Amino acid sequence: MFSNKERFKRYFLQRLEMTYGKTFEDTTSSDHFQTLGHMIREYVSSNWIQTNEQSRKNKKQVYYLSIEFLLGRLLHNNLINLGIDQIVIEGLADLGIDFFEVEDIEHDAGLGNGGLGRLAACFLDSLATLDLPGHGCGIRYKHGLFEQRIVDGYQIELPEQWLKQGQVWEVRKEDLAVDIYFWGNIDMYERNGKLQFRHLNAETVTAVPHDVPVIGYHTTTVNTLRLWNAEPSSLIAKEVKDIMRYKRETESISGFLYPDDSNDEGKILRLKQQYFLVSASLQSIVRNYKQQHKNISEIHHYISIHVNDTHPVLAIPELMRILMDDEGLGWAEAWNITTKTISYTNHTTLSEALEQWPIYIFQPLLPRIYMIIDEINERFCKELWDKYPGDFSKIEKMAIIAHGMIKMAHLALVGSHSVNGVAEIHTEILKKREMANFYEFYPEKFNNKTNGITHRRWLIKANPKLANLISQTIGDKWIDEPTQLRELLDYQEDINFKENLAAIKQRNKESLAKIIKEKNGILVDPSSIFDVQVKRLHAYKRQLINVLHIMSLYNKLREDPSIDMEPRTFIFGAKASPGYYYAKKIIKLINSVAQKVNSDKRIQDKLKVVFLENYRVSLAEHIFPAADVSEQISTASKEASGTGNMKFMMNGALTVGTLDGANIEMHDLVGDDNIFIFGMNPDQVLELYQNGGYSSREYYYHDDRIHEVVNQLKNGFFDHPSNEFDPIFDSLLIENDQFFVLKDFHSYANIHEKVNQAFKNKQDWLQKSIVNIALSGHFSSDRTIKQYADEIWHIKPYS
Repeated sequence: MFSNKERFKRYFLQRLEMTYGKTFEDTTSSDHFQTLGHMIREYVSSNWIQTNEQSRKNKKQVYYLSIEFLLGRLLHNNLINLGIDQIVIEGLADLGIDFFEVEDIEHDAGLGNGGLGRLAACFLDSLATLDLPGHGCGIRYKHGLFEQRIVDGYQIELPEQWLKQGQVWEVRKEDLAVDIYFWGNIDMYERNGKLQFRHLNAETVTAVPHDVPVIGYHTTTVNTLRLWNAEPSSLIAKEVKDIMRYKRETESISGFLYPDDSNDEGKILRLKQQYFLVSASLQSIVRNYKQQHKNISEIHHYISIHVNDTHPVLAIPELMRILMDDEGLGWAEAWNITTKTISYTNHTTLSEALEQWPIYIFQPLLPRIYMIIDEINERFCKELWDKYPGDFSKIEKMAIIAHGMIKMAHLALVGSHSVNGVAEIHTEILKKREMANFYEFYPEKFNNKTNGITHRRWLIKANPKLANLISQTIGDKWIDEPTQLRELLDYQEDINFKENLAAIKQRNKESLAKIIKEKNGILVDPSSIFDVQVKRLHAYKRQLINVLHIMSLYNKLREDPSIDMEPRTFIFGAKASPGYYYAKKIIKLINSVAQKVNSDKRIQDKLKVVFLENYRVSLAEHIFPAADVSEQISTASKEASGTGNMKFMMNGALTVGTLDGANIEMHDLVGDDNIFIFGMNPDQVLELYQNGGYSSREYYYHDDRIHEVVNQLKNGFFDHPSNEFDPIFDSLLIENDQFFVLKDFHSYANIHEKVNQAFKNKQDWLQKSIVNIALSGHFSSDRTIKQYADEIWHIKPYS
């Protein structure tokens, strides 16, 4: 049906009219999208079936468990990977249909929030493209995280209605549903001399899989993303008195991503989600394995299970439960298999993000799983005692269960065979600080796998004009091997290439400026510096230091509008967690600054501030290609890696950043001249944490610029009640502000002076941009996945 344009048009028209029972003239863009989506899914179905058959026959395959998969829209990406995008775009144009209007009908999949979920999506793309047997397991959230609206500068959360018109890519497989058990009690009894366990009086939830094809680039491989939907069981226990409450609570398990866990009810729901994901996935994995292999004791030779952060770490006790209770293995054999099967990626050094669960919540909800974790802890503490006899302090610090809490990161470290950080500095911090005791005990488990991004989404899809220019210049081998982008280094001084690059960037900026005008009603100058910070809103990511600097620039311009400053457009995009009060105040501050700055005619449009609401993948695809400056300004040692920094780099933006996460590796690649680094390094930050010596008030009282902008948070500078920004004001003047906003303020302002000067020489700026594009292939997710496949999962391409 996609072999040529004419055949596509005939088949499309036939399917459209047969499906909707109306003439072509009466059909809508929504009809066009649904028809096209179903045609694509049909088109790949035979390859999908064949890939599933190959998976069963392959020596080994990996299952990637993640609480998030930030897929974005799939229509155009699937067409590109299939190599039929031009046939479809031109065929629809012949019929008078604008493909990009059809593409806009598709909702971003509401399955993720930030870098964790986007990383998972890039990894799935690379697994399929490299013909590797790797599948994703996640939750089919009905409402995703939330849809962000900005009202009077405040974030308002609305349900994300991404499934309102159905999901064209998924296939519901009710026959493969599995049951999950919560609450109840565990009955222990002896049979044939062995202790047995059965779960009585449990609340049963049915997990129904919805499979989404993951299409590789120019290959016949179509892997699977299996998303689980929580539904009431058809075998409702007699003890369930309130059926409607049971139905509501069951469906809420797959209702929202990251429900508010500030109270016990929210904690129970989050814990339910996590166990629901791992239990459904592992039951399915084991069932599939047993259809092909008789000996459950060999499962680790055929299956690798990777847990993306701590959310799916309950896979460890769940696999133990299945192996012992369902398959009859003893503890020692089950533990050997489990630890050889499961690997773990750590994504954070933030203590609040290293999950812990109170026993009083965990034990009643998951009684059998708690028993297994308790036994794992007892045996692990015995090992620790044997190695560190009498060292109660160390054993207490390393225990999985201590002080009434279950520590999920500790469980992951003990129950997996591989633990990786996501950037070189992050892994070193884990080994030397956060997990130093475990590194001493298990040095062989620790390794680094720097995050990666797929250039197919973030360059070919998001910036096709740049991708075409690159192919015209160095050929198209870089599409299959992105490190070949290095050949662009030969064109740093090529005037023609630079002019073409500048023209493409300008068109991308004009396109984004149009979106800003439509969405925000703000007219921005496409020839100004587009300075962008888009990422999750969190204190450690320091959107605050950015907005305080903007306030300082505005103060300078009010005093002297004629100062030598290149026009700047500062662009923000971020969602704050609904319960994160402080982060939501920063969003309000950004919007208050934007309102003040953008309405002031005295500054002659030298400064504009834009907050783009509801930041998501499809919006990011317009932002990254248009950016001149990428803000990667987290407090050193806090950002594990980052992937936005890589996407900006791939699209030629220059980084203003701290020596944190993958910024360090970017700096090592491009050198001092092609990146703008400021602030403390990780060792200096850690030194301050350990020994003190930083007082934010010293900067406040002895620096006029800092004193002015901090006071403006309270002195009526904004048209708000004087206490509107008290939480921000107070956080800045805490004696030991852990994110060092005021300490790094001047270093940050000074580096922006260098950005201002560098931008005046457009040829030099373009040269720096070329270097960044040329070296960005180093951060391809293909490269990262190859490392995982070879070193951790030991999987090979389909035979």
